[in-house]
Amino acid sequence: MTTILVTGGTGTLGRLVTERLRADGHEVRVLSRHSRPYAVDLREGGPGLEEALAGVDTVVHCASTLRGGDERAAAHLIEAARKAGVRHLVYISIVGVDRVPFGYYRAKLAVEKLVEESGLGWTVLRATQFHDLLLQLFEGLARVPVMFLPAGVGDQPVEVAEVADRLAELAAGPPAGRAEDMAGPEVRTFESLARAYLRASGKRRRVVNVPLWGAAYRAFRAGGHLAPERAVGKRTFEEYLAARARTAR
Repeated sequence: MTTILVTGGTGTLGRLVTERLRADGHEVRVLSRHSRPYAVDLREGGPGLEEALAGVDTVVHCASTLRGGDERAAAHLIEAARKAGVRHLVYISIVGVDRVPFGYYRAKLAVEKLVEESGLGWTVLRATQFHDLLLQLFEGLARVPVMFLPAGVGDQPVEVAEVADRLAELAAGPPAGRAEDMAGPEVRTFESLARAYLRASGKRRRVVNVPLWGAAYRAFRAGGHLAPERAVGKRTFEEYLAARARTAR
């Protein structure tokens, strides 16, 4: 078995990837800003990163933030990984980063290019949005009596545990380059997903679809973030919500 470092290993995805890899017998190190003994801010780099990578065969890079700095963090990670002799770098990205001119997507695409040009063996997996993200979005929108949604936009949410299983599988294998995209089982309108959330939560809200503007919105409306031909996920949004409700009891 190999020694694997998971960045962002305490996050929604990274935590599950870590569990899967350890269950398969791998030695796994978790790197995050606050996780000892490998508490490192990748945006700053530093000697702690070198220590975390010493003797590591594979890195699964899950760390990411909407606050910016992903490219700088990846550059620090790649430089240190090269020095440490890491053989395989696995990166989780998002379906549509090359088609939707959205700021966060552009950063993810830039990191993909850094990974591809790193000189390391590499694998990039793109996935659609997790069910968890949609739940957070709808919980925020439902704080007021009217839920305003972007008109004409669909989504294809995927179960994060299924993506974790695939990432762990890729990390245990040889570098694969661009792996096939991973998308949820259904392409749904935002309105249908929002109404599923309202039914599951027992909330009563008026739902209003609002036309927006801009290149990113047009790309989302055109389905640039979807992969209907790669609908390999199993759990639907309703099944995810039902499972959460059972857990909360």
